[in-house]
Amino acid sequence: MTSRSYAEYEAMFDLTELPASVLDCSAGGSSFTAEAAARGVDVVAVDPAYALSMPELVDTVRRSLPHGMQIIDANEDRFVWQWYGTPQRRDDLRLEAADRFLQDIGEAPDRYVAGGLPELPFEDGKFELALCSHLLFTWADTFDRAWHLAALRELIRVSSKEVRVFPLVLQGTGDPVPFLPEVLDELDGVRWEIRKVPYEFQTGADEMLVITHS
Repeated sequence: MTSRSYAEYEAMFDLTELPASVLDCSAGGSSFTAEAAARGVDVVAVDPAYALSMPELVDTVRRSLPHGMQIIDANEDRFVWQWYGTPQRRDDLRLEAADRFLQDIGEAPDRYVAGGLPELPFEDGKFELALCSHLLFTWADTFDRAWHLAALRELIRVSSKEVRVFPLVLQGTGDPVPFLPEVLDELDGVRWEIRKVPYEFQTGADEMLVITHS
């Protein structure tokens, strides 16, 4: 259950400005929802972990903080540090994000909804923008092609304007996802493009998928 900062989201999704309503899907312990709400955005985070009790959630967030470094240590030749600068800055951002998330979910629990892809508990077109970080394609060795297609169609369903997905490579190794082109070819009624972003941590993971409603 990763905790990512607002600054990381800005870079990963190339967010120069936010629309009035945003969904953060598979949000985990990130602080994006708290900080976007503070900027006046109608924002909702969704994640299966939000079904946990508050003590269980706090424990899960705290225990997950070192996990990312284990993946990095096992694949250290596949990571670059230009964006973060140092491992310490990355750790600081994640710790601050976790603290902000835990504070906000305690104060505004309605912003945090238990649920997960490929079936989300929202009506059609509820959000102008849907963001999905480090789930689709990242875990293509766990979730198959059919699951990815269903998940993308669900994100399209609950968004009215745009879906952004980052990254587009496998976690750890940064290898390409073989079925990515096939999945994109099966999306109907939308336009899509793969766009460079001002963020790279895994080598070669500097692109996001942008899906726009026709």
